[in-house]
Amino acid sequence: MKIESAYYKKLDKKIVQCLICPHNCKIKPGKKGICKSRINEDGVLYAINYGEVASVATDPIEKKPLYHFYPGSYIFSVGNNGCNFQCPFCQNWQLSQLELPTRYISPEELAYLASRGNSIGIAYTYAEPMIWFEYILDTAKEIHKRGLKNVLVTNGFINKEPFKDLIPYIDAMNIDLKSMDENFYKRLCKAKLEPVLEIIKMAYQSNIHIEITNLIITGENDSLELIDKLIDFVSSISKTIPLHFSRYFPHYKMRNPETPIEILIKARERALKKLYYVYIGNVPDEKYNSTFCYNCGKMVIKRWAYFINLVGVENSKCKYCSSPLHFIGL
Repeated sequence: MKIESAYYKKLDKKIVQCLICPHNCKIKPGKKGICKSRINEDGVLYAINYGEVASVATDPIEKKPLYHFYPGSYIFSVGNNGCNFQCPFCQNWQLSQLELPTRYISPEELAYLASRGNSIGIAYTYAEPMIWFEYILDTAKEIHKRGLKNVLVTNGFINKEPFKDLIPYIDAMNIDLKSMDENFYKRLCKAKLEPVLEIIKMAYQSNIHIEITNLIITGENDSLELIDKLIDFVSSISKTIPLHFSRYFPHYKMRNPETPIEILIKARERALKKLYYVYIGNVPDEKYNSTFCYNCGKMVIKRWAYFINLVGVENSKCKYCSSPLHFIGL
């Protein structure tokens, strides 16, 4: 299904400029933007992905990953085709870079599906949800009407004005901060770093629960200097933001060697000097996925894969020293 895009302007000769994300694509008649989700038809920009769902599943919330938002719950998860990045290391490239078959599901029907069973709401995930802007905005409103939660798993590459429209309806975000190197974004993602940093700040200031993921790629963003720069940025916003360092494996077009576990451990150790909660993803070790009290050091949530055990939480506080643990939904 297609609808007229919510954010664009008309230029000369029926050229239009999309204003959803910082690419601000100028699109000639009959052409699509970088994300392939918007087309110029005779001087009118249409979102051609509205309601077109390519993937559906019910996932543990920890899979997003969100470790401090309703721990142990499940969330109805949906994905679209397309992305406004072109990362050669993409973990979901079949969705983000190809065009898989889709089925149209209206916002009302999707909200109904999410309300069945034991889901806490909807996670817009798998590919890049920000290019699904109009559909997410409409669906998120329906989800809130039902008293459920909206979660974005995103690269954070969206312009401020459309993001402001989403803010009242988004409860949590996992934002993929790929590197603190502008050249990394330009060379590998075909994008820019600064807009992502601005959205992270806006989300936190808007009381959206946020967690940050950083995929550490061998030979690309794995220097201690870049890791420290990322830690400093996150901690400058808040010590309480959970940070997930994730292990890279060769995928899609990238064949760099998998991330040495030693680098991930070192990154976590450095981050814990400035942040309360730091995790290592894609490494099956409960030590690096469990939550420890930042004050007394005791384990409070034991995690193995996506299974959790509350071993030291009482009323969202550490049962050993009564420190607040910054969970939502416990």
